[in-house]
Amino acid sequence: MISSDQALELVLENLMTLGTESIPLQASLGRVLAEDINASRDFPPFNRVAMDGIAIKYNASNEVNTYICKGLQSAGMAPLTLGDESNCLEVMTGAMLPFGTDTVIPYEHTSQQEGKFIVNLPIKAGSNIHRKGKDLSKGDTLIPKGQFIRTQEIAILATEGKVKVRVLANPKIVIISTGDELVELEMNPEPYQIRASNKYMLLSALSKLNIDADSIHIDDDKDKLEETISKILNEYDVILMSGGVSKGKLDFIPDVLSELGVTKVFHRIAQRPGKPFWFGQKAHNTFVFAFPGNPSSTLVCFKKYFEPWLMTTQGQKQALIKVKLSQEFEFKPNLTYFAQAIIEHSEGQSFAQILTGNGSGDLANLTRIDGFVELPQGSDLYNEKTLYNFIKI
Repeated sequence: MISSDQALELVLENLMTLGTESIPLQASLGRVLAEDINASRDFPPFNRVAMDGIAIKYNASNEVNTYICKGLQSAGMAPLTLGDESNCLEVMTGAMLPFGTDTVIPYEHTSQQEGKFIVNLPIKAGSNIHRKGKDLSKGDTLIPKGQFIRTQEIAILATEGKVKVRVLANPKIVIISTGDELVELEMNPEPYQIRASNKYMLLSALSKLNIDADSIHIDDDKDKLEETISKILNEYDVILMSGGVSKGKLDFIPDVLSELGVTKVFHRIAQRPGKPFWFGQKAHNTFVFAFPGNPSSTLVCFKKYFEPWLMTTQGQKQALIKVKLSQEFEFKPNLTYFAQAIIEHSEGQSFAQILTGNGSGDLANLTRIDGFVELPQGSDLYNEKTLYNFIKI
């Protein structure tokens, strides 16, 4: 049995190489960019009016502060031309600066009388203009390859006219639930049965990561498991399994995977919940994350090991969240404990209040928490002064 830190290290040493694909801009939010996006023209592409007001030709030797308005320049219009320095043009924010002008005076610094604008404050030459190329020049990199696409990147991609965006392809993933006690959602379970909730929990967790996955259920029958998983290993990049990895007589998954040629990287971690977690790989192709079947165990292992594996595979870094405990907590076993907790904020600090629940099978308690506090093995008393890692769900 290895430590949680060792397990994570081994998971991150076994990454896959992702291909690329071209997808519609509207579908690219939350994906990872697989190409540099360079500016096709200057940013901004023209001298842009920065405030609503009037545009004039500044002349330091001219003490005129009254200007006759000769027209209106709005955003999206081809530029007008000012021919006489004693005149002005009204301009709207975002418009191209009219030819023959070099200064914009906001409306609030003027008063208006009989078609003329009177400037009430000293004029500063060149003011209120966002100069062409001030932000970036044509050819500059706007978004580098490997950037996680957020809403602000969507705006840049749209500005550059990227109808299609080249991104890292998602791994093809299938979720396998096992167990004779599981029935589908539409069925009424017998007193000795439960609905297959873990499968849907994992599907939704992957959906939050912008991955659509397939799912299948296999009963606790070794021959059926071997036959079905044998086919799946040739069709998917990643298999996420829930159940069948502990020490029960019907926990066939470790033996089945071994017989199918999947190389075990590790099995069993010194942690609670999630001790029986199994991780392996077949011939540098399919990666198998076989989680224990209890809901908390499945969720902890998905968040602690699979998510960092996926993000590292995509070239992304996972931000660490640190919290303090709201009160001292005792945990005797020499295991890393992922304690269910809610987060409270006070005076710029985040504090975790641990909700112990009724063990790793307590599904209902998961709805009451914000995530898991990682209490590292090697201690049996955890104080309020130490910062601990927090896994948000």
